[in-house]
Amino acid sequence: MGFAPDGRVTLENNAPVNPFGQYVLYWMTGARRTRFNHALDHARAHAAALGRPLLVFEAVRAGYDWAAPRHHAFLRDGMRDNAARFAAAGIRWVGHIEPAPGASAGLLDALAAQACLVVRDASPVFFLPRLGRGFVARCPVRVEAVDAVGVLPLSAADRPFPTAHAFRRHLQKVLPAHLRAPPQADPLAGPPAAPVALERSAFARWPLLHGPAEVDAVDLRALPLAGAVPPAPGQRGGEAAAQARWAAFRDRGLDAYDSARNEPAVVGGSTGLSPFFHYGMFSAWQILADLEARHAWSAADRGPPNAGSREGWWGLPAAAEALLDQVLTWRELGHVFAAHVPDPESFGTLPDWARATLDAHRGDPRPSGFTLDRLEAADTPDPIWNAAQRQLRESGTIHNYLRMLWGKKILGWAPTPEQALEWSVTLNHRYALDGRDPNSTAGLTWIFGRFDRAWGPERPIFGTVRYMTSENTARKYDLKPYLARWGAGPRAQRP
Repeated sequence: MGFAPDGRVTLENNAPVNPFGQYVLYWMTGARRTRFNHALDHARAHAAALGRPLLVFEAVRAGYDWAAPRHHAFLRDGMRDNAARFAAAGIRWVGHIEPAPGASAGLLDALAAQACLVVRDASPVFFLPRLGRGFVARCPVRVEAVDAVGVLPLSAADRPFPTAHAFRRHLQKVLPAHLRAPPQADPLAGPPAAPVALERSAFARWPLLHGPAEVDAVDLRALPLAGAVPPAPGQRGGEAAAQARWAAFRDRGLDAYDSARNEPAVVGGSTGLSPFFHYGMFSAWQILADLEARHAWSAADRGPPNAGSREGWWGLPAAAEALLDQVLTWRELGHVFAAHVPDPESFGTLPDWARATLDAHRGDPRPSGFTLDRLEAADTPDPIWNAAQRQLRESGTIHNYLRMLWGKKILGWAPTPEQALEWSVTLNHRYALDGRDPNSTAGLTWIFGRFDRAWGPERPIFGTVRYMTSENTARKYDLKPYLARWGAGPRAQRP
């Protein structure tokens, strides 16, 4: 175990380390995993240096944005996995699923009051940055935030980037230095640690969870969640499910990824890891490590900067390079943008050229009769769009390529481009297991021109924002298997 590199650690307050504390507290929020986790490495290193045990605290609030049984169930699966893994390693884990908004007030403070110091995850994911501000300001001991979001530390990108090409050029210059400091593959390996003897009576006000069985016993139906979206059938969350998903793709789907990822008819053509990345249940470092083993290759063997080209820099087969470009360029591009730009889902943060061209076509004739309720019900004249919406609504995921088409159609149907963005965000965040994530938001706003360029010819409504149609998609890809699974035709042939 070792401390995280300096570029990943932020000292958040001026409080001292308490050498007489009972434990080092790791507040696990954005990196909800036990493997390839710089923050967990860092917390364990502090515990070893201080001669104190480690206490891991993982919680789920009741009042987060878009709270619903679907998201809660995925998070609960992860808590179960973490509870089991930490117990096997002799490390004390405590969980808390808030029974009502505000019911957990004071719990984190009570845990910190007995700590030597607190380590927490640094992340631009949805509410996490603002969640910790009040606690940090009043915490009596040192608080350090550790960035375990991606392979490139967020601090290594001092600005948002307008395109993937621009970010890729930056990545090729600065990433090599950070590849030399990976997190441990399994920081829990080795002899069991000495667990914390936590006095339960001191925390009797809060329903703490102390193991997998107690996590499973939480009835999500009894929670006052604002959203009523049910769990997605067959979509299990957690680190164990993420490991299984990655292993299946690595062994059976990776070699065809560059050609299959956009084919709706191909089952397993993409990784399916986006929800696990979103909740911090899986790390891109594992992909690098497994590619090194698979190809007898080292990430240090990549070539010199490649002028931002997405091919050839890693010196790997085309499919592996395509995967790394998605995971390291596109995913981390969205996180860097969210780390620098407040409210990245707002229309006002779109590129100037995109807002200008959409504004110039604001008065163009548009189809009437489309509403958010109608879209949510997959009730449109477009059977391909309806199928994509049903997949999103029922499974919590949506095919990579069809999500782009799905958003473009909303832009063409909504009364204004601002309304189109609002509807897209609402539908995505309500139903998608990877909703509310900077990478998911990057994909949604790409539909409106972010990270893209102007495209000709200029068209009604879209102006020079990239245009997509269901007809072209049907000509380009075999959609019969996809429509057979998710499509039932339009509910009504309205304009």
